[in-house]
Amino acid sequence: MHYKITHITKYDYTDKVSLSYSEARLMPRNCKNQHVISSTLDIEPYAADFRIREDFFGNHVAYFSMQQAHNVFTITAVSEVQLQENPAQLDFYQGHAWEEVRNMLSQQQYFSPQSAETLDARQYTLDSPLVAVSAELAEYAQPSFTQGRSITDAVNDLMQRIYNDFTFDPDFTTLATPLATVLEHRRGVCQDFAHLAIGCLRSVGLAARYVSGYIETLPPAGEAKLIGADASHAWFAVYVPEQGWIDFDPTNNQMPNTQHITLGWGRDYSDITPLKGVIFGGQQHELDVSVHVECLES
Repeated sequence: MHYKITHITKYDYTDKVSLSYSEARLMPRNCKNQHVISSTLDIEPYAADFRIREDFFGNHVAYFSMQQAHNVFTITAVSEVQLQENPAQLDFYQGHAWEEVRNMLSQQQYFSPQSAETLDARQYTLDSPLVAVSAELAEYAQPSFTQGRSITDAVNDLMQRIYNDFTFDPDFTTLATPLATVLEHRRGVCQDFAHLAIGCLRSVGLAARYVSGYIETLPPAGEAKLIGADASHAWFAVYVPEQGWIDFDPTNNQMPNTQHITLGWGRDYSDITPLKGVIFGGQQHELDVSVHVECLES
């Protein structure tokens, strides 16, 4: 599948911004089954200082500053990516039991051919700025993590329970809404459901990371449009020894394949925020975000 993604972010300020410094994580990365053909950023007004680097997690980060006064700031990210369908069918009932993986991740002295990858995954078992382990999250996860159950089967069951137990409600949460509130009211958006799953998995000792990206805008003929289309989307991935990171989308109750385009990943949303920075002036602002995902070739 060959996709073109156009992501436009516009800030309209009530007063002039005299100076700004920003970081954008809007350029997709190469990863398993995804090849980035091209990716460009167009910034208005002119960015006096512009640099691209990789962050700690390997995501592409554009740093730029605007040193002339402005009332409107627009950044347009245009990317083309090629997605390859994963031919392997995951057998949920085979492989490591979840307790085995938990024990493996908790032992710093563990050695195996996958030891370096496993040690790196351990950072994703720890609390992060927006996700902290808790007894409540462990309690919610417990019905999925029965004794001896394979890790992939348990995580798949957790994904299905979140999909069935929670209501997609874009008006209920903000970036500051605690996970405890999401869990209590059973409402939220894709970001909340990804954070919830990550919190549950870490609360039982497993490694989970936050994945940011997009979903194909137009659904296949005869199928319902996926929630999250025409907007940034989020899901999670769990670490499985010898298989690596496996993605799950609790908002749509599916395993991402050729409809999910990956921007990047981190411990939670704060590591992969699309756009953030510091401005001088501006006062109030209006934000407009437009995302279009176009399938160029199937």
